[in-house]
This record gives sequence, C-alpha cells and structure tokens, in this order.
Amino acid sequence: MSDCKEPLDVVVVGNIGIDTNVYLAGADIDFSVEANFTENRDYIGQAGGCASRGYARLGKRTAFLGYAGDDYSGRHIRESLQQDGIDISGLFIDPAGTSRSINFMYRDGRRRNFYDGKSHMTLQPDEGLCERILSRARLAHFNIPNWARSLLPIARRRGMTVATDLQDVMSLDDPYRRDFIEQSDILFLSAANHADPHPLIAALMRGSPELIVVVGMGSRGCALGVEGEISEFPPVSMERPVIDTNGAGDGLAAGFLASYVLEGRTLAESVLRGQLAARYTCTLKATSSELISHAQLDEMADKQNWDCVI
Repeated sequence: MSDCKEPLDVVVVGNIGIDTNVYLAGADIDFSVEANFTENRDYIGQAGGCASRGYARLGKRTAFLGYAGDDYSGRHIRESLQQDGIDISGLFIDPAGTSRSINFMYRDGRRRNFYDGKSHMTLQPDEGLCERILSRARLAHFNIPNWARSLLPIARRRGMTVATDLQDVMSLDDPYRRDFIEQSDILFLSAANHADPHPLIAALMRGSPELIVVVGMGSRGCALGVEGEISEFPPVSMERPVIDTNGAGDGLAAGFLASYVLEGRTLAESVLRGQLAARYTCTLKATSSELISHAQLDEMADKQNWDCVI
C-alpha cells in the first residue's frame, strides 16, 4: 500500500463489501415450496462502499479506510475503487474475507437485510497509517463498524469535521453507538424505527447543543436539527421511479456533507442536495458505480423551487 501525501477532501471510514440484492417476483417469499424465482444482482455496497463512491462521483478527492478480504471480491473492490480515483492506501485485509450482505427486495418497497460483517468486531487498524491519511482531509465520514471507534479521537485531534451515519437507530441508550454520538459534529440517522423523529433529535441536541442532526424520513422527506431548532423538509420530486432504496441514506449524507462542509453551502441548500442524491440513488438497481454526479446534482438542484435560507 502506498502512503501518498496528496491532499484529500474526505476520508470515508466504514465497511465495504459485496451486496446481493434478491428481487422477489411475488409479494413475499413462498416458504411452502423449495424454490422461489427471483432476480439476483451483486454489486459493491454497504455504507462505506456507497459513501466513498458517492463522493468520488461528486468530484471530491476521496480516501477510504476499511477492510476487504484477500479474495476475488476483495480484489474486485480494490480495482473498482482505484478506477474511481479513490485512495485505497488504507484498505486493509480482513483475514475472514470480504463482508457480504443479502438484501431481500420486496415489490412494495420493503427490504430485509442479512449482514455478514466478517471480522469487524475484532479488527484493529494501523492507527499510524490511518492518522496520516486522515491528516490530509477536512472531513471524516464515519460509519459504525466496531473497529472504527478507535479512529474517532484521531480525527478529532486533527481538527477534522467528524460526521457519523448512525443508520437505523432503535434507542439512544444503545452503548454501541455512544462513542460515535459523543465524538461527532454532524450525525445522520434513519427514521425507519421512529414515526416521529423529533424526540430523538431533541435528545441528541440536548446532549450536545452544537450538534447538527440530519434524519432521513424516506417518502416523508428529511428533518434537520440545529441550534435547538428542528425543521422538516418535504421530499424532493423526480420523474424517475423509486426501484431500490439501498444506499439512499449514504447518498443523503454524502450529498449533504459535500455541499455543506466541502462547498460551504447553506444548511437548507445542503439538505436539498442531500435529498436529491438520496432520491437519485433510489432510481438505480443494484449498483454503486452510477451514483449521481456533481453536474447532475447541480442541474437537479437548480430545478427545485426551494427557499434555501437556513
């Protein structure tokens, strides 16, 4: 692995792997028979994969810190990220192999995920190399593999903006997510388990008044918590239909952070651009190689009639 000194915009810290999306032909799995007919597609996915490739598509100088196996899937991931222009000098080897996800995709938009994170609970990254990579960027975008928590103090010591995607939070009492919550400047989470995310956002801001909280609410839009106030934003419109919601949260985070942290746009404009990136992701079927580009995002944002004053 090289130890390049070129400047970066963002370092994505998280899990990457191969996702297999299983698109059901019927309304549900028929367990009364041995075989169900489905459409099965493999692609580079998981939060770290979608976020890092998303930033690269938005024209940001991106590095990825994570693990993949010394196997066919790991080699495919390394080659693909290099082709995207992503710095993989911090893409380490997991001796257990490349992580995998199986996503059952229902015709009504539901999905069920079965995740095999291989060794992510016990891995210990090379902190010296990670610090050298982190020192080259302004933004650290964390996902929540267990090994990543050891890099949070390094990013904070380096004065980076630390953003974390907490994903599908059940409760703020979850000790697994505590380090990530306490050491982040910006938090992203899904409202999939919360019909009303306001109490969750308010609790997070009480614990850290300077925290920015962005909550993806799917077809209901997006909520933003900042300086003790909570705002809701309607969903964005797009002609292309929703066919696959995998990676939408990563698109929201990358679109928002690229706009707000790296480009200095207003909060509201950044929410809009994050939502557009997320909504565009939902129009793609089992791919992370064709995420929204910077030019596409600019064009779509220009067509939206929003009052971006926050």
